This record gives sequence, C-alpha cells and structure tokens, in this order.
Amino acid sequence: MARLVGGLGSSHVPSIAMALDKGLTDTPDWKPFFDGVAPGRDRVREMRPDVAVVVFNDHGNAFFFDRVPTFAVGCAERYAIADEGWGPRTVPAFDGHAEFGWHLADTLVAESFDPTVLQEIEVDHGLQVPMELFWGRPETMWPVRVVPVFVNVIQHPIPLPSRCHAFGRVLRKAIESFPGDERFVVVGTGGLSHQLQGARAGFVNPDADRAFLRDIARDPGRLAGMSREDYVRVFGSEGAELIMWLVMRGAMDPEVVVRHSHYFVPASMTGVGMLVLENAPLRSNQSI
Repeated sequence: MARLVGGLGSSHVPSIAMALDKGLTDTPDWKPFFDGVAPGRDRVREMRPDVAVVVFNDHGNAFFFDRVPTFAVGCAERYAIADEGWGPRTVPAFDGHAEFGWHLADTLVAESFDPTVLQEIEVDHGLQVPMELFWGRPETMWPVRVVPVFVNVIQHPIPLPSRCHAFGRVLRKAIESFPGDERFVVVGTGGLSHQLQGARAGFVNPDADRAFLRDIARDPGRLAGMSREDYVRVFGSEGAELIMWLVMRGAMDPEVVVRHSHYFVPASMTGVGMLVLENAPLRSNQSI
C-alpha cells in the first residue's frame, strides 16, 4: 500500500518566485533565506517521494469571490501554470495524479467532508513556490506527481483550524488505503505572519512565527484549538493562511521528528519559513 514518508511546510510568498526568476538568490537581501532552504531540499531528496499532496490557496487566479470552495481536490492529469498578470512563469506544468485525487475525494465524502472536485484548473504561486523550494526548478518535468488541495483562506467564512487538522487525518487514511507502493509527502503552505491591508498593513510577528514552527511539531492540538480570529490577531489577516499547515500536520503521527526548520524575516513584509517533518520511529513498547 502507499505510505506517507514526510510532512513539509513552506511559505509561498510571490516575491520568492520573483527572486528565483530574476536570479536574486545570492543577493544580500535574499541569500540568508535561500541558504536556509537548501538543507530542507536535501532532506526531501532523501525521502524519495513519488507524489506530493500540496495544500494551498488560490489568489484570485482559478477562483474569484463569486465562487470560492471551502475545500477542493484536484483530479486532473496535468496542471498548467497560471498567468498572474505578467505572463505564466517559465516553470514546467505539473503532472497530476487523477487516480489518487478521485480516491481522496471519495474518502473525504465517506468521512463527512464535501470537497469540490476539479478536473481542469491552473495553479498559481501558492503551489509553484513551495514546489520549487523543495525540488528546485526542473528543465522539463517535476520529479513528483502533484495532487493540489485548495483551501479557502481568502473569503469569509474560512474553515476552522480544527477542521483543517481533521482534514489531514482523512488525507492520511486516503494515502494508506490507496493501492500500490508510492511514497507520499504532504505539503502545507502559506504564511507566515503578514497583513497586506488595513490599519495593520505591514504587520509581522516573528515571535509568534517561531512559536508556530515549534508547536506545529510539538503541540499541534494548541494550534488546532485556536479560533480563526486568533489566527488573524496573532499572525495578521493573511497570516491566517497558516491553518493550511494543520492539514499537513493532521496527516502525520502525533509524534514527529523535525528534520529541518528555517525562519527568515522579512520577505516582502512577510515572515517566511520552512519545515521538514518525519514520523517518529516506533518505540519498543508501541504497536502499529
């Protein structure tokens, strides 16, 4: 059967895409961030995943405010690069895994989730940036197949943090009930703290960001138990994206090992981070 080999967390700030596209990774402003990314990429390479389930939000490119699904699952064989206003980026399109997408959707419905099913959709920087941070930029094709999971963190009402965590548990069930021997990783994306509008425009909270990177591994129940208002207050209106990391964490075991953690601030008025988790090895007194 398929199995989950790791949980990944990453910011998806569009300025990271700009830095990659313009060759700015070694400049003084960006080098500290990209230096911290490289060890995470090495860890993912060691995991040898075949499939990446990427949890992210659209930014007005695939959906607009007239129709925003709370949760949506990609069931396509290929995902083209969205044009976000400056032409599509020169990164390869993503090969999908439609068979697993349908299996995930069916498992979610059986567990009282009701996802929107997407058979044709373009993906923006929310998915592109984490993929490039963890896998680099391939010339022709990505080394993993992708299953996009969209979460509404844009328009009220967004899902509860606890609901995202529960979604992750169902995702784990779908992976482990899927036939074959493919190796999966789940990528939670978004954040960290930032606010792009209103009286607190430019707000970042580095102390809260560092605590989040610690507690998403050690105490996810605390983060899942926070309210949506708590996320906006602590992390900023756009920092509420961090609830998407809880999908990743919900798919992992209660005990995990942190293989890599990285934090940098600011990147385009945003705290940014990366996290690589593996399930903790079973102790002698534990049973499967």
